[in-house]
Amino acid sequence: MNTAAYKKLDYSLSLLSTAEGGKNYGCIINSLHQVTSSRPPKFTLSLSNDSATCAALKKSGVAAATLLASTAEDKVVNEFGYKSGRAIDKFASFSFSTDSQGCPYLTDGMVSRLSLKVSETVAVGSYTLFICDLVDAEELSGGDCLTVKAFEKRGEDVPPAAPVYHELAADAGWKCTVCGYVRLAEDIPDDFICPICRAPRNKFVKRSEA
Repeated sequence: MNTAAYKKLDYSLSLLSTAEGGKNYGCIINSLHQVTSSRPPKFTLSLSNDSATCAALKKSGVAAATLLASTAEDKVVNEFGYKSGRAIDKFASFSFSTDSQGCPYLTDGMVSRLSLKVSETVAVGSYTLFICDLVDAEELSGGDCLTVKAFEKRGEDVPPAAPVYHELAADAGWKCTVCGYVRLAEDIPDDFICPICRAPRNKFVKRSEA
């Protein structure tokens, strides 16, 4: 199979967020798609079952999806794409608003917001597909969305939480077994310390073995 055939596709990067149990969760995804023009319109998105946001969304049933602007700072992707919500509050270093469903969302560096209500979930291997009704929508700024290809042109890797990879294999990098942080590298130095939970090198496993 020639994987280059479908790597021609491009995907918008979104921040998918929800609140559950008094805590805010969010991660970067590239799997948000409108699938019907019915009333209300329906959207789908997928999340890795390893994601804390996935577990929270299954409980809350509601989410906000904000589309990143082409000018969005790398800080947003770095914070929400590479760190685990089990270990930190990703929203702590950002100003954010809350939609009518109680979901947090960022406005700076975002093109628009969609508020979604989950109507159905489908198990797809190690991922969950969420089928959602659109509850509310708002434009936040002008300009274009940040896409996977545009982000990679900055010299960055697509976050491991994003369901669709262009350059990285699904088992790329090393995962901290304490907090879930993923280091995208071929190897890890013996003296490496997890930047999130401070776990030592022996707490990391190759993602292919996780």
